[in-house]
Amino acid sequence: MAYKRLGDYIREVNVRNRDEKVTKPMGINIDKHFMPSVANVIGTDLSTYKLVSKNQFACNLMHVGRDEKIPMAIQTEDKPIIVSPAYFVFEIAQTNKLLPEYLMMWFRRPEFDRNAWFYTDADVRGGMDKRALLDMTFPIPSIERQREIVEEYETLSRRIRLNEQMIQKLEATAQALYRKMFVDNINKENLPAGWRMGTLGEVADIKGGKRLPKGEELQTEKSSHPYIKVADMCNYKYVILNNEIQYVNDDVQKQIHQYIVNTDDIILSIVGTIGNVNVIDESLNGANLTENCVKLVNLRSISNNYLYSFLVSKEGKSIIEQSIVGGVQGKLPIYNIEKMELLIPSERAVKDFNLKMSIINTDLKIRLKDNTKLTELQSLLLAKMGQ
Repeated sequence: MAYKRLGDYIREVNVRNRDEKVTKPMGINIDKHFMPSVANVIGTDLSTYKLVSKNQFACNLMHVGRDEKIPMAIQTEDKPIIVSPAYFVFEIAQTNKLLPEYLMMWFRRPEFDRNAWFYTDADVRGGMDKRALLDMTFPIPSIERQREIVEEYETLSRRIRLNEQMIQKLEATAQALYRKMFVDNINKENLPAGWRMGTLGEVADIKGGKRLPKGEELQTEKSSHPYIKVADMCNYKYVILNNEIQYVNDDVQKQIHQYIVNTDDIILSIVGTIGNVNVIDESLNGANLTENCVKLVNLRSISNNYLYSFLVSKEGKSIIEQSIVGGVQGKLPIYNIEKMELLIPSERAVKDFNLKMSIINTDLKIRLKDNTKLTELQSLLLAKMGQ
């Protein structure tokens, strides 16, 4: 299939937010979706921001070398959004020859980002010139074939979204169950028989992960030694082996093998993005753990279901936040984790909670693993676009 120049099929759009009807700026995350901007815009003239309408694209070409990706997204909603004046906004000029959804699929390919990286300049952030982007090439099949490819991808995306909706409901149900049993109408000054207040250090051992030996790097080539980073942690209960997780070789494994995690261990991020909590799925049994996380093991009097629910609850998040030390580069010390106060229910109450949670956990794992497979299929479909 012949490759075509991108600049021959798109045109720049430069429509400003002159009437300031749109007041919430958006940024672009590394997963190539629009997200609320984290920039402080108090006192900023939003009339200079660029409007992005439906089926238009926006990208940030300033950090390609640093991020090794082009933050690129397509606006799929009917209402326009605004982005930084520094963003490059464009639309498809030849709509009879190129579908916006097909082009966005091409932008999601890892090969596209790797190719773009070679066009970055010598600046610390590794900016990319707009002309370089326009000169990049890609294959354009017939419009009918584009529709078929897009429909295949969207079918997978719909299944992923449905699973995500159910996963969120399962997580919410689990948290509601926890609150009903252990938070609502519980008086810490007058606890039921067999219940007491204690500290996390009483009921769990907190052990750190391990930094890679000096000079060693993670590898994408699969081995039997996965290495869990903070970036691998997810917004749901279980962290599961997937294509994003990297590995260490046998020599490195020999040096750090005592820092592995096992099935149902709880991990907590303590540096950088602090307070992420996950439970280790059996697919990652024996994986290595970054030094930026700790694992909570050898639980006593409580279960991992109970401890996870506490840590992700409103009260648990508040305690974690209060336990962080330092300024901009804050951290969560192990001794502060050990001092965290929590309710220690009776053995019978914990068993009852575990029994109810087992049903939720089973469904949760099925849907999480289904999404892992669906995402892998999407990756294969994207890879085939270049063939």
